[in-house]
Amino acid sequence: QVQLVESGGGSVQAGGSLRLSCANSGYTYGVNCLGWFRQAPGKEREGVAAIDSDGALSYVDSNEGRFTISQDNAKNTLYLQMNSLKPEDTALYYCAAGRPAWCLRLHRDDYNYWGQGTQVTVSS
Repeated sequence: QVQLVESGGGSVQAGGSLRLSCANSGYTYGVNCLGWFRQAPGKEREGVAAIDSDGALSYVDSNEGRFTISQDNAKNTLYLQMNSLKPEDTALYYCAAGRPAWCLRLHRDDYNYWGQGTQVTVSS
């Protein structure tokens, strides 16, 4: 079992920045990807960014250039640096772990373990 705990969410004004963290623990053998997803009220959960075990990165086009995913293996922590935030970035952000080799495509069905989420609110 993999445990994922997000932190770092909050309320910011448009143009501001936040850094989300996800502490991961447990039996991570076989996990190929760690990723970030988000879900806004009334919308489907969507992928944001992912990193695989080789360090390859994947971003949703609308986020690339504003968001940066990274990880600190020594701390077992995944990060999402979010800059130039927009009101449409408001959502509950989830950290997730996936086993399939194709998990960089950021389909939620490819991810087996999920955190509880951290709220990000961006005001105009």
